[in-house]
Amino acid sequence: MASARGEFSSRFGFIMAAAGSAVGLGNIWGFPTQAASNGGAAFLLVYLLLAFTLAYPALMAEIIIGRHAHANAVNALQRIAGGPVTRRLGATTGLVGLVVASFILSFYAIVAGWMIAHCLGSLAALVGADGIAAWLTFFSLGRNASFVVVFMLLTIGIIAEGVHDGIERWSSRLMPILLVTLGCLVLYVLTLDGAMEGLKVYLLPDFSAALSPQLIINALGSAFFSLSLGVGTMLIYGSYINDRENLPVVGGLVTGVDIGIAVLAGFLVLPAMYVALHNGVEIFDAAGGLISEDTLIFTVLPELFTSMGVAGAFVSLLFFFLMSIAALTSSISMLEVPVAYTIEEHGASRRSAVLLIGGIITAISLLILLNFETLFGLVVTATTRYSQPLLGFVFCIYAGWIWRRDQLLEELRKGSPEIAGTLFWRIWPWHVRLVCPLIIFGIFAQNLFG
Repeated sequence: MASARGEFSSRFGFIMAAAGSAVGLGNIWGFPTQAASNGGAAFLLVYLLLAFTLAYPALMAEIIIGRHAHANAVNALQRIAGGPVTRRLGATTGLVGLVVASFILSFYAIVAGWMIAHCLGSLAALVGADGIAAWLTFFSLGRNASFVVVFMLLTIGIIAEGVHDGIERWSSRLMPILLVTLGCLVLYVLTLDGAMEGLKVYLLPDFSAALSPQLIINALGSAFFSLSLGVGTMLIYGSYINDRENLPVVGGLVTGVDIGIAVLAGFLVLPAMYVALHNGVEIFDAAGGLISEDTLIFTVLPELFTSMGVAGAFVSLLFFFLMSIAALTSSISMLEVPVAYTIEEHGASRRSAVLLIGGIITAISLLILLNFETLFGLVVTATTRYSQPLLGFVFCIYAGWIWRRDQLLEELRKGSPEIAGTLFWRIWPWHVRLVCPLIIFGIFAQNLFG
């Protein structure tokens, strides 16, 4: 069954695709700015701890369920359910997950379009096309709508080619490019005046700050969301893994790559902020808080690039190229969630399903742009702050409480016959059953009441 619906051809292909899904704008933009606003190294230490105690176990829940069913989230959760009530709940969770993934992609496409526009704007500036560069970097409906369409066409084109020729092939190309580009930018920025001050903030922890409840909650949220958990992206990718793979190992590799890129991005963004400060660009307000944390990437960094002269234009080009790749590797996994469901449950061809759903999501993005002040923040908040934690909570309940333990163990034994005697099997089942739901529910409660 798995072969008929597509399958990753290698462990490397799956790791690049899954890491690409996880590594997005949140890793390269969100994590460093969260670190800058929450004590730098203190946030980094708490984040690393929680990434392996929360994100990895929750990731494994989705991957194992997906590989067991070799099906979309709706079908997969129904298969491991024990009765009619849990089957209906599983189907509902899967359907809500694909709707949430679609809405996340609808706002993600807007932000990704900004990245592509700024990348091309930097290129235009380099060749002296200042008028074009100004249009590309100025916030306007025309520019935003144009690049939403461009970005969605790129995403649709990759997904239309299928699992091996589309998702795996392009993830295996784009992720190494992302890593090389990020590494080169880090090495360059660290040579600039002011960078060492940012590096100290990032690497020298204030242990008193690490005990701040708000810092812990923020780190919890970053660790959970950095792996694209809760909407079925990792479940659907898990469904394309062959039965010979050792799931705890590949899950650990995905988690490691994702966390590694987020941490590496911190070596870029925090030093860059202090380079900007050294060059006269204000990054803190009078109270010592970070100015425009959410829009830092479009305010502080462009001012930094401008202050660097011609070299800044090259750095700007590379930086926004990096961000565009990160956005694309994540977007293809989001689109695959509703596409896989439409193909498997309604018998549509892949190409027609991709065109239909991609067109609908593009239309939603354009609608958000037409009502930007009202809808953009609302969609972001509803999907990432409320829907994702609740869906992640349900996935953990299914893996920890509803799925029969002997069936779960049998699934893990396919790629690791000795799994019952390992540390993973001694810890993970009760961890995903008790610890993960409590922590995820805590994130949700903080978002709701905090």
